[in-house]
Formats: sequence, structure tokens, C-alpha cells
Amino acid sequence: MSNDTGTHKLWGGRFAGGPSPLLDAINRSIGTDFRLWPHDIRLSKAWALALSKAGVFTAEEAEQLRAGLDRVAMRIADGAPPIGTDEDIHTMIDRLLHEEAGTVASKLHTGRSRNDQVATASRLWTMDACRKLDAAIRELQQALLTQAESIADAILPAYTHLQRAQPVSGAHWLLSHFWPLERDRVRLANALRNAAVLPLGSGAIAGSAFPVPRDVLRDELEFASISPNSIDATGDRDFVAETLFVCTMTAVHCSRIAEDLIVYGSSEFGFVKFGDGFSTGSSMMPQKRNPDVFELARGSGARVLGDLVSLVGTIKGLPSGYSKDLQDDKRALFNAVDLLHLVLPAMAGAISELRFERARMRAAVSSAMMATDIADYLVKKGATFREAHGAVGSLVRQAEEAGIEMTELPVDAFSKAHALFGDDARDALGAEASLAARNIAGGTGPEAVRAQIAQAHAALSTPAL
Repeated sequence: MSNDTGTHKLWGGRFAGGPSPLLDAINRSIGTDFRLWPHDIRLSKAWALALSKAGVFTAEEAEQLRAGLDRVAMRIADGAPPIGTDEDIHTMIDRLLHEEAGTVASKLHTGRSRNDQVATASRLWTMDACRKLDAAIRELQQALLTQAESIADAILPAYTHLQRAQPVSGAHWLLSHFWPLERDRVRLANALRNAAVLPLGSGAIAGSAFPVPRDVLRDELEFASISPNSIDATGDRDFVAETLFVCTMTAVHCSRIAEDLIVYGSSEFGFVKFGDGFSTGSSMMPQKRNPDVFELARGSGARVLGDLVSLVGTIKGLPSGYSKDLQDDKRALFNAVDLLHLVLPAMAGAISELRFERARMRAAVSSAMMATDIADYLVKKGATFREAHGAVGSLVRQAEEAGIEMTELPVDAFSKAHALFGDDARDALGAEASLAARNIAGGTGPEAVRAQIAQAHAALSTPAL
């Protein structure tokens, strides 16, 4: 530590002069890493305990430091601000600890570096963030599931290429957005497991020269394992990249939900109505009801992707060990997590307020959407699917050219298209019959959807983390 008590830097003895103010401006990170303070306090208390077990100082000194750190935590929680000479949160806590515990505070940094210190604090923050994000994702899933149950018997078109394809139940459509979020929760649990590797004790790069019991640190800080290599431990930010990837996929899935609802809420579709609590109006057009929550959620995917690309682009060019470029990892991580904590609850609230227009949904289902069903009818009669495809395609063309529904085609049009068509052929053109035929696991049939709803409840009742 520098002897200059006015600056309280954790380095500087080998320099004859002080740093340029321009260096201080670019190097100072406390505006970003301040939020790590609870985790830095916690790991410092564990380090004090471990140093006492290593014989670096007495148990009494360890308790003085731990009590001093508790008082520092109270001061910060009560609003103690950083001062101009606090380079980062570690410097600030060290300064306050000297004020609270006296000269014994100078012993705390024995055998550790800010390299393993910040890596540990960042991992603790990330582990906590993963748990909180899991809870937020589950709230959005619950909103989707609740609405899905309310429209389980509604029917609407499913789309491919944004063209009407086949009829599905309302629940089946809504739950198609539930399961991507469930995959996000699984990825999040894996990201948490990979973050739960203890770097503390790795020092700057070569490990601590003091016999610090790292198993004690692991247990005190509730990590799952201990890093096996000190060089890797101080430079590893894979856990940040993985968490950012999960955040990106979650934001992408929110964007896709939002896109469906924006389209389905338009006047042209009219499948859903947006609630007052999560809609805005126009400063010029009094009639407008704008789905701003969903549009902002749709835009969030690009922002979080930018954070992921920024981080991966940073770490791909770094040599082994710690480099100051890694100081920016927290900006990307904090930005992405903060954004999701805005988007996820807003999406859950907006979805809970939706009102579904069943009549409009059902009216959008045309008989041509059962073309596959009537082709299946022929297959069950003994035709090959290729024959059936061609025969039904000719019926679709006739209906289009006449400007009528397929159900309005004369009976002889069916028999002319294929000899296996019987008088009951048009029965296959009903939307309810189409759904009823698809009770295969994962399908849109009523029984399959009921089973899927039960699966969704089970997924929410079993926390992934």
C-alpha cells in the first residue's frame, strides 16, 4: 500500500510520482463495481477467517477485522458514498475498514490480489443474479400459463412464414412461448453451476504464498468447487459470457413473444386487446392504444446481444491471466441483468392484462387450413400421401379461383379430384376435428394440451436452481 494516506491506494510504492488525472479518469471503476460491495465484504470476512487459520494473524485479530467489516457494511448500506480517491469498491472498503478497525486492517490484503478478489466478488454477484433471474422468468411463465388455461378451448390459426397454416388451440400457441423460457431456466442453472467455482486464493496469478485453507473459503462462501489453476482462475470470465448468453436468449424469447402479441393485437388481426395498465396513448391521435411494453421488450433483445458480443469480443483477444480489459465485464453483465429485470416483470404484467378475442381468432380459421387433414383422410383410405397432396391441392385451387371456402365446393369436385373421396370427405374440413386428431404427445389436441398444461405446472413447481 502507498504511504500516502491521502490517496489510500492499494498500490504505488514503486512509483516516484502520482498517476495522471487522465489515467485516474479511465482507470476508476467504482461507478460500475460499487454494487459488488456486499459480496466484497462477505469474501473479505471469509479471507480474514482463512488467514487466521493459516497463522497469519490471531483469531482475535480475525474477529476485529470481521467486526470492522460488518461496521463498514452498515456504513455503506446507510449511504456512505465513495470519495474521489476511491479507485474501486475494494479500495473504498479498505479505506473504511482502516477507519473502523485501525492498523490491523493493513493485514487483510495479505496473500490476495484484487485479481482473485474481484473474480470472487463477480462470481458471487452472478450466482445471486442467476437466482433472481430464475424467479423473474418463472413469473413470466406463470402469466403465460394462467392465460393459456383461460383459452384452452379457443381456436386460432398457427402460422408458418406468417401465412395461415393449421388450426391450434389458444393454450397450445401460448405455451409455445412457455417452453423456450423453461430452456432458459435450465441454461441459467448451468451458468450458476459454472459460476460457483471459487477463485479466491489464486492471488494475482500464481496462487497465495500462505497456506490458506481454500476448502474453508469454499464452504464459507457457498461455492460448489475450488478453481484448479490460478492462472485460469484470475483470467476466466466464461461464467460472465455464459450468463450473458442466457440473458440474450431470454431477451430473444421475450422479443418473440412480444412480436406475436404486437401482430395479434393489431386491428388487422384483432386476436388480443391490450390492458390499460401496460399500454400508452398518442400525443396526437386520441384513439391510439400502443403496446409499448412489448415493443420495448422486442428492442431489448438487440441491447442484450450487444452486451454479449462486447464481452466475448473482449475476452477472445486476451492473453492468459488477468488484464485490465476485464474491468469492463461487469458493465456488460450488469447492463444485461438490469434490463431483464425491467423487461421480465413488465412482460408478465402486460400478459396478465391481455383480453383474448375468441370470435376473431376462430373467424380467422378457414377451411383451406384443413388441407392437410383432408389429405390425411385420403391416406387413411389407402392413397399415398403424394397422391393425396396433389388431389387436395387441386381442390384448394378450385376454391381459391371461385372465391369460396372448400366446404362450399360441390361433392362431385371431391370425387373428381380423387376416387377415394366419399360423402364424408367434407367432415375432415372442421377445425375441431383437426384438433381432435392431434392428441399425440406435444400436439394441439385437447387431451395433449391438458397433459402439456400439467407438464407446465410441474416445471414451475420444481425450481431449476
